[in-house]
Amino acid sequence: MVSAAEFAGLPGGVGLSQLSVYDWPAADGLCGGTPHMHLACSEAYVVTGGRGAVQTLTGSGYAVTPLAPGTVAWFSPGTIHRLVNEDDLRITVLMQNSGLPEAGDAVLTLPPPYLTDPETYAAATTIPADAPEAERERIARARRDLALEGYRALRGADGPEALAAFHRAAGALVRPRITEWRERWRRGAEAAAAATGEQLDRLERGDLSHLGGAVVRSEQPSEHGRFGMCGRLDVYEIRQGSM
Repeated sequence: MVSAAEFAGLPGGVGLSQLSVYDWPAADGLCGGTPHMHLACSEAYVVTGGRGAVQTLTGSGYAVTPLAPGTVAWFSPGTIHRLVNEDDLRITVLMQNSGLPEAGDAVLTLPPPYLTDPETYAAATTIPADAPEAERERIARARRDLALEGYRALRGADGPEALAAFHRAAGALVRPRITEWRERWRRGAEAAAAATGEQLDRLERGDLSHLGGAVVRSEQPSEHGRFGMCGRLDVYEIRQGSM
């Protein structure tokens, strides 16, 4: 069992990033990010500035959720989402499972020919970290626009089969990474839950020893302005608990 003192991640084993949503116009005249879907993580937006919306597509249909300062919006795995920036939209993003979405739990809504295998998908989506800034921006915009092509096709499809086909393709793309993801979950969300269970057991026994080991931690972003799926990211590399 994980000792309550050993878990060092954020509460609940969540991940965190700060997001400034792209102000790049798309073919439909809207500015914003790249439509995509997570397969194993819920995600939450805490709006800290500006104004915009998140478009979502699920088996229940298409919806638009307005975003303004103070709004908290969240969605479960399987929700295709596209952020729209109407006026300097800025968001604190909370990600389940120690930020697994930033570790690969995301598949962009590219047209089907780009979803056939991991190599083809990576060639269309990878932004080389060592490329000049202008080139990284070009690639980020190009993959956003390509994902919008697939997204528009999914929105316009008759019946559920197109969405189901995207789900199948996305599942096949991420399957090789499941072992890696499971370890992140074990060291993050599972460890956090185990630590809480241990604390409750101690309190029930009248054992308050864990309170004497209280600590305070803080982190600064490990990277500023990374080209993400939805905008420029300030990211945090927060250590998780040990097993």
